[in-house]
Amino acid sequence: MEWSREEVEAIVADYLQMLTLELAGQSYSKSEHRRRLQDKLQDRSDASIEFKHGNISAVMIDLGFPNIRGYKPRSNYQGLLAIVAAEQVRGKSTLDSAALAAVQQPALVPTLTDFTKVESEAPIKQHRVSEPVDPLFFKAVKRDYLEREAQNQSLGLAGEEFIVNFEHWRLTKLGHPKLADKVDHVSQSKGDGLGYDVLSFEPDGKERFIEVKTTTFGRDTPFFISRGELALSHGAKDQFHLYRLFEFRKAPRLFDLKGALDQHCVLDPVTYRASFG
Repeated sequence: MEWSREEVEAIVADYLQMLTLELAGQSYSKSEHRRRLQDKLQDRSDASIEFKHGNISAVMIDLGFPNIRGYKPRSNYQGLLAIVAAEQVRGKSTLDSAALAAVQQPALVPTLTDFTKVESEAPIKQHRVSEPVDPLFFKAVKRDYLEREAQNQSLGLAGEEFIVNFEHWRLTKLGHPKLADKVDHVSQSKGDGLGYDVLSFEPDGKERFIEVKTTTFGRDTPFFISRGELALSHGAKDQFHLYRLFEFRKAPRLFDLKGALDQHCVLDPVTYRASFG
């Protein structure tokens, strides 16, 4: 049964309250929120509510917001859900403040020596079949907190240093301490125009070019790549690796995208260079 506007308004409002609390570092009970929410819905099951929460997570990402941890984004969502979410976020000044503080907060490199539980499976590339929503609608209402996080130099540098440590550990564990000692943080030693951040190696000595993308949010959070990074992923596809670090402040995890990035991800053009010739 299709969700009514009243139901959608109720569940979106509740989701935004939980998201604001999470971004502000305050505790809350998902199960308690769900129990209170059920009084406003038409006999929706727990599973139905959880699924809708995943839909809202996908909408929030499309609006440029982080999503609630534990509510995996489900992109095939009801068009009305996007409209209601956009209406409600416009008036949430506390959510805006909490989101800005979360994405602009400085970061330090976690003190981790055992990386055995850091690696994760990458998300699977999927094609969306949601109800149609005008792309201009999203552009008109979004304030891209995820892009602001991508511009957080402190977070980016901490992520790169974490990967330098991880690669040293990886190669040492594989029995190649001399190669481990040659791992180079090239974005610092040679500049950031190479299309990758860390130079590492395969066990046979072949160079591995690692671009690092770091987020404090979940595994499915979108990231931004440059034209140069995309070109390198094609031109050096046997050597290029994009390491996506996620949950960085809580318990860092990473997945590895090897080779051409468009084989792993749906690429959306978000900016254009404007010139007169």
